[in-house]
Amino acid sequence: QVQLVESEGGLVQAGGSLRLSCAAHGSILSINAMGWYRQAPGKQRELVASITGGGSINYADSVKGRFTISRDRAKNTVYLQMNSLKPEDTAVYYCNVKGGTYYVPEDYWGQGTQVTVSS
Repeated sequence: QVQLVESEGGLVQAGGSLRLSCAAHGSILSINAMGWYRQAPGKQRELVASITGGGSINYADSVKGRFTISRDRAKNTVYLQMNSLKPEDTAVYYCNVKGGTYYVPEDYWGQGTQVTVSS
């Protein structure tokens, strides 16, 4: 039984900053990738940022230069530092962890946290 616990989001004014964290509790055989997704009202879920076990990082074009993903492997925790926030960043943010092995893959999701950016 693995649970991903996300920090609380919140309300922030445009141009402000916010940091999200996601801690994996329980046994994961191995963590191959950690990332953040978001879903805004009326929009499909989209990948915001991800980091693989090899350290490869990918960002959505809409957040490049503003968001930074990082990890603490000892704590099984991934962070998303969000700077220069815009109203269009308003969404529910979900943590995702992919683990396991080639033979027994694992995929876990956080509970989601609301981030609201006011203009």
